[in-house]
Amino acid sequence: MNTLATILLSALPLAAGWAVHVWWLRSCLNIARRDPLTGLRTRDGFTRRATTLLQDPRAVVVLADVDRFKHINDTYGHAAGDALLKATADRLAHHVGTRGVAGRLGGDEFAAVVIDDHGMAGDMLAVLHGVLARPVDGQDPAVRTTVSLGWARAADFPADDLSGLLRRADEAMYAAKQARSGTRRAGLGRLFATLAGRRAGRSGTTTDVPVVGVAA
Repeated sequence: MNTLATILLSALPLAAGWAVHVWWLRSCLNIARRDPLTGLRTRDGFTRRATTLLQDPRAVVVLADVDRFKHINDTYGHAAGDALLKATADRLAHHVGTRGVAGRLGGDEFAAVVIDDHGMAGDMLAVLHGVLARPVDGQDPAVRTTVSLGWARAADFPADDLSGLLRRADEAMYAAKQARSGTRRAGLGRLFATLAGRRAGRSGTTTDVPVVGVAA
């Protein structure tokens, strides 16, 4: 018994050291999956969580793109642009809540997955669109813009994975931006053709022929 106790006691420092090492590694991984400016998940971190959420048929994929962001940067400076991105991220994360996930895909492009319990995603995103257009607290009131939102309901496209749903949301977002309508649901109205999962006009595309979406 004494021998066993001695062995267990001698192993405690090693176990404690290993636990600290694992905690450190997890902390580093979590930091690596967070965007340093906005605190949102990066593409990798977003993809991991979003893929899990898409197992729920009530999941809705949202793509958001800040309108006239280059103009804000060029006119008011990068600090103002950064403040706008941070405010957009904070507001998006607040509306998504703890049951969903929000991420910054890069530049002024954001994505989210929300669980739509009551089939009210369109109304919720219309409210979000208004919130995102508010001036940034502590900034010149002129430093404001809108955010175009495109969204796709997972249940409408059961064969699509996250990549496919993001593509559809991207098409809808671009249609909303062109029409200045604020939000657009994938599968409704006039969308734009894609090539290899890229919307016309983006790098890697060769066609801009419009296609008509199927009504959901």
